[in-house]
Amino acid sequence: MSVVTIGNVKIGQGRPKIIVPIVGKTEAEILKAAEEAKTLDCDLVEWRIDWYENVTKENEVATLSKKVKEAIQKPLLVTFRSFKEGGELEISDDVYVSIYQDILTNGQLDLLDVELFMPENYVTQLIDLAHEKGVKIVMCNHDFDATPEKEEIIKRLVTMSNKGADICKIAVMPQSNLDVITLLDATREAKLKIDQPLITMSMGALGMVSRVSGEAFGSAATFGAAKKASAPGQVPVGELRQILNTLKLS
Repeated sequence: MSVVTIGNVKIGQGRPKIIVPIVGKTEAEILKAAEEAKTLDCDLVEWRIDWYENVTKENEVATLSKKVKEAIQKPLLVTFRSFKEGGELEISDDVYVSIYQDILTNGQLDLLDVELFMPENYVTQLIDLAHEKGVKIVMCNHDFDATPEKEEIIKRLVTMSNKGADICKIAVMPQSNLDVITLLDATREAKLKIDQPLITMSMGALGMVSRVSGEAFGSAATFGAAKKASAPGQVPVGELRQILNTLKLS
């Protein structure tokens, strides 16, 4: 597996890295959460810009990203989660791309979340611009209703790899404990097929084991909740490092 290096953080090497999301609505809430994230035992911070009240206003996200990056003093992942994949705000694909182009051109970030099922020409444009700016792409897919078959999970991860993602991510919702096993086994098998680091998870309380067993199955990072979780099943960050270290392979 290749390693994605951002500063002192090596994704795909050692313990799974801990990512903490910021989900504030106002600039004040976001910056307060960013200051708190700086003190947490996490490796990266994700700013979920779909929660931000001014996300669609020109240059607002790009300008605020510089303040967030300065406050956290850690690698920054910027994510607009689309409404159809569990996000807070429904916007057009054109607006999605415009926001991302602005932050890549005028903002400050280390990684950008791009959804697999956005129109292919937009995905290509964003990957090319991000790489031109030295920003890594986390390509993702979320299913909040079910867990696809193992072969479909692997297919989606392989497609992300082929499209030029630096990190491939998938999150699915289990309806049974067998669904959790499906996700874990798909992760194990995908790791053999894909060179890029993987981030995979089964959501909700039932899937929580997948968030802490990444080292055993091949997921290179996990999301922990500081205060408000951005997805169901996130483990509080205060407990997450201890669990990951307890489950270490060596």
